[in-house]
Amino acid sequence: MRPLGPVDQLFLWLEQRQQPMHVAGLQLFSFPEDAGPKYIRDLAESMREYNTPKPPFNQRLVSRLGQFYAVEDKQFDIEHHFRHQALPKPGRIRELLALISAEHSSLLDRQRPLWEVHLIEGIRNRRFALYTKVHHSMVDGVAAMRMGIKALSYDPNERGLPPAWAHPMLDKVEPSGYPTNPVQAVGKLARFGAGVSKQLATVPTLARTVYDMTQKAKTDPDYVSVFQAPETILNQKITGSRRFAAQSYATERFRQISSAFGCTLNDVVLAVCSSALRDYLISQNALPDKPLIAMVPVNLRSEDDTSSGNQIAMVLANLATHIADPANRLRTIKASMDEAKERYRQMTPAEILNLTGLIMAPMGLHLLTGLAPEWRAFNVVISNVPGPSKPLYWNGAKLEGMYPVSIALNQIALNITLTSYCDQLEFGIIGCRRTLPSMQRLLDYFENGLKELEISAGLR
Repeated sequence: MRPLGPVDQLFLWLEQRQQPMHVAGLQLFSFPEDAGPKYIRDLAESMREYNTPKPPFNQRLVSRLGQFYAVEDKQFDIEHHFRHQALPKPGRIRELLALISAEHSSLLDRQRPLWEVHLIEGIRNRRFALYTKVHHSMVDGVAAMRMGIKALSYDPNERGLPPAWAHPMLDKVEPSGYPTNPVQAVGKLARFGAGVSKQLATVPTLARTVYDMTQKAKTDPDYVSVFQAPETILNQKITGSRRFAAQSYATERFRQISSAFGCTLNDVVLAVCSSALRDYLISQNALPDKPLIAMVPVNLRSEDDTSSGNQIAMVLANLATHIADPANRLRTIKASMDEAKERYRQMTPAEILNLTGLIMAPMGLHLLTGLAPEWRAFNVVISNVPGPSKPLYWNGAKLEGMYPVSIALNQIALNITLTSYCDQLEFGIIGCRRTLPSMQRLLDYFENGLKELEISAGLR
């Protein structure tokens, strides 16, 4: 019987019917050239044969005196965890996203190991999908990404690859340091909590940093201080109903814009998200006068820096949604990101992490107790997780796209997570469908935002 760590316990305590705490990934494959008419049926039968999963996929929860433990499930039933489904006709991506939205809304059964894998057939143009859903107490975002990649191959001719649950899972670490949601940021602070004297040494710098941030915010309207995120429809109580939307965009389009404006590719991603959010809120007659603030995990390590240590920060970015001109909006976002990164470069890893914890503390308080919802540091989470740069295959089937399916939280009803794959950026958007009506329109607004920036850069 293995006790769960404090961060894993936190994910279980936070879970409610309206706030499921699982993460997922959607992988879209094309059939191998030699696939016959029984290809998917045979694939499903071969997957069911792997009915002795590797740890932790064979472990379920037990509770003793308020503490959760993981024990081996002696009555493991592959039929509960592996689902073979077919889309209704006409089998468009629209039907696929509707199915994922419904599946992501339901809680995992705590009496069983906390995962499911869905093999989905009936997708147009000889394609099928895998939707893999795992509780956040088992994996973090980066570990889930690595788990999915580990089950695949770069060799299109390799066969006999088992499904993900038949692989021993990687240690639950964040090798790139990328937390992909606010709770992970709180968790990173909890893991760092040992060593009180080291923490106390950061207090003078933290106090000075917070003072400087609040003072500068008084004179610079574009500067992001601690709690200046406006009230929006994105920041309401949520229900358990989810809507998932996904889309792929050519990375080269973002790269050309970043070259034209002399900014990072991630700055362009934020500008496209900002444009989409601005258009969406205008369509709902709900655009605030003040700019939206995004919580963004950012790598502070330079390209040639090989030193160890935590060099990832949770940056609060001004999305400049109050600015109509797309070029000026991008410049404001770039300035906001540059200033945050420069501030963090002057701080130690301990100071960075503790400042992140200070910023996140009110949200953690609200998630745990329901108190202080008005102490809002940000409106939306936007996370960019690096993915594989070469094509991947699963038993000859080519991976065409991989889309992260993250978590919506009370008061943070929208999460935008994207990952890179080959020459594409794969956007996965999850939100509460009742809090955010017609959320899927964001996909059209992303494209509009890209086109606006291409025109401003002279690329069209």
